[in-house]
Amino acid sequence: MNVQPTSMQQVKPTWSGVVRYLHATPRAFLPMKSFNELTLVAGRGIEGDRYMIGQEAGFYSHKPEEGRQVTLFEMETLEAIERDAKIKLLPHEHRRNVTVEGVPLNHLVGRRFWLGATLLEATRLSFPCRHIEEILEKPVFDPLIHRSGLNCKILVGGVVRVGDIVRPE
Repeated sequence: MNVQPTSMQQVKPTWSGVVRYLHATPRAFLPMKSFNELTLVAGRGIEGDRYMIGQEAGFYSHKPEEGRQVTLFEMETLEAIERDAKIKLLPHEHRRNVTVEGVPLNHLVGRRFWLGATLLEATRLSFPCRHIEEILEKPVFDPLIHRSGLNCKILVGGVVRVGDIVRPE
């Protein structure tokens, strides 16, 4: 018997992913540093990162945004850019904090999800900027349109580690 969900039934997401890389930097224009773990502070950002609220030193700090406390990027996008645009973009080069695999970032806007032991709320998709092309000297702006990552607010802080599971709330 084939049962279709009614409008009253909720369909639970079935995806899960994993944290592959973690990066942060204390100031704009400095290279992103790789970490095995990062401390996420609820309502503020990542300890030591350029966009932590109250300590802003990033390229967009003149445009403060609560929903940009941590940024995520898909491992699959790195693979697609190399395959489709023939551009090798390394995990530290996209300048987002967390590179994940198996996580449908574009579908999470407005939703909450667990990043290891931390709870995030996805606020909006990230937009590529020409600044990244200046830093990298690679033509990545166009290939990153609609797949430049996800901005999130930290609801429950904690330590995130490489290898942590990412899952729906």
